[in-house]
Amino acid sequence: MEVKRRKFQGVLNILSFNRHFYVFGLIALALIIISHLVLSWSNLLFWIVVLAFIYGLIMPLIISAYVYDFSGYYDFKWLKKYNLPDSEEKQILNINAGFDETSFIIKSFFPKSDLKVFDFYNSAKHTEPAIIRARKVSLVYPNTEQIISNAIPLKDNSVDLIFLLSAAHEIRSQNEKIRFLKECHRVCKSSANIIMIEHLRDFPNFIAFSVGFTHFFSKKTWRNAFKEAGFKTFKERKFTPYMSIFNCRP
Repeated sequence: MEVKRRKFQGVLNILSFNRHFYVFGLIALALIIISHLVLSWSNLLFWIVVLAFIYGLIMPLIISAYVYDFSGYYDFKWLKKYNLPDSEEKQILNINAGFDETSFIIKSFFPKSDLKVFDFYNSAKHTEPAIIRARKVSLVYPNTEQIISNAIPLKDNSVDLIFLLSAAHEIRSQNEKIRFLKECHRVCKSSANIIMIEHLRDFPNFIAFSVGFTHFFSKKTWRNAFKEAGFKTFKERKFTPYMSIFNCRP
């Protein structure tokens, strides 16, 4: 199945899934304007606050459009640099948090390999409004299997490649992240790769998302989680200033 993305689909997804944030932001902005008219507080302070609110509402959409619509994220050309082979004996996993825009694309890159798709979304633990809305519009890859994050239903040393694409940060607890990565380590062959893509809790993402960057985790947090899960290799390559590709091996 070929998945054709609409123009600005990435930024429209962000706007749709996080509409509560924009509704509250616009209400707050309206209240600030009304309070300025009623109370006549400092014009300088008023414009500083208004511009800060506008920046906080608009900048995440600009960066999201750049990352998800114009950077080539969904054409997967970045994957070619890893020289990952395709064969009938190869087992690939794509693990998501209930929103899947990549499985059909991955299958087109690895037509011979066996691709299994797992969804670790847990409504009791993963309560972000954005991911709840995203699940309602996500394409479902055939035979996608619902799992819990610490139990992947595969044998030890059976997987060649795992994709974690903008999904693992939905596991908010560090202990749960470690247990999840231990499961990934258990099912990986010694020669396997985990390809993880994430925004980080760093300065570029603070500039892009302001306080919203706290939804992501730092490189140190991820390194510690992979180390505690037993992985020996943890390599980062920047994909735009706002996203990192990690290649981790057992």
